[in-house]
Amino acid sequence: MSLLKLTFLGTSAAQPTLHRNLSGLAVKADTDLLLFDCGEGSQRQMVRFGTGFTVDAVFFTHFHADHYLGIIGFLRTLGMMGREHAIHLYGPPPARRLLHQAVHLGVEAMSFPIEIHEVKDGDVIRREGYSLHVVGVDHRINALAYALVEDGRPGRFHVEKARELGVPPGPSFGKLQKGEAVTLEDGRTVKPEDVLGPPRPGRRVVISGDTRPCAAVVNASKDADLLIHESTFSDDEQERAQETHHSTAREAARVAREAGARRLILTHLSSRHDTDPAKLLTQAREEYKGPLEVAYDGLTLELPLRDE
Repeated sequence: MSLLKLTFLGTSAAQPTLHRNLSGLAVKADTDLLLFDCGEGSQRQMVRFGTGFTVDAVFFTHFHADHYLGIIGFLRTLGMMGREHAIHLYGPPPARRLLHQAVHLGVEAMSFPIEIHEVKDGDVIRREGYSLHVVGVDHRINALAYALVEDGRPGRFHVEKARELGVPPGPSFGKLQKGEAVTLEDGRTVKPEDVLGPPRPGRRVVISGDTRPCAAVVNASKDADLLIHESTFSDDEQERAQETHHSTAREAARVAREAGARRLILTHLSSRHDTDPAKLLTQAREEYKGPLEVAYDGLTLELPLRDE
């Protein structure tokens, strides 16, 4: 997997504002396009920010209305565009019952297959070049986080070592880089470990969904390239955060610090922090010293490959 690109479609909690739409995140993972949550208005945000509509799968963190109602209109739009191949929808129970009711609203049958999958803590969804690890979190209802974990890559190819061993440039170089041994004309076998450095880990992105700070997200985020954590409230709203099972920015930053996450992005903001999230940023920075920012609708970033 070469490309890992994220576009924030919606960064507001509970209700849309003039500046922020409801929850939605588009992830381009090589040739796959994934959605994480699909709040009302997500498809318009996809047009606005140029993600395209060729979505392969949608992963719902939970089924509060602000995280899934946008799927109804989005699927109808895909039908009008002539989609024929299946789309896969994943979420915690009651995903099968709830999504079936939602996506079949209307008098016309859908023109393409919709595959609904219920997933739970500990499940792993395998895709080409990466996996989605399902993590149970602490919210008012059954809710999940997702960790996108890229497959590891072979170590760096040392051209000079290969030449010294008599490996001819061309297809043999490619085979060794892919982890395949090659046999030379004189009968000697050169193994990948003879010319490759140590294996390189893949990238890891964790999307918390709605949750109180919890050990499960900390564990999933160990050494993550990026943790995207909800930060609905500030310090002076701590009681409200506990009551609604959400996190403050400070708590989100503690999760990132304890996990050793390499980067933290705060999202899912209460409307009172809509246009001025400076307080959230300040409080989070007191806990976490790594790269840190507050997401906004349209924020797009590409995560570079790991070198070590």
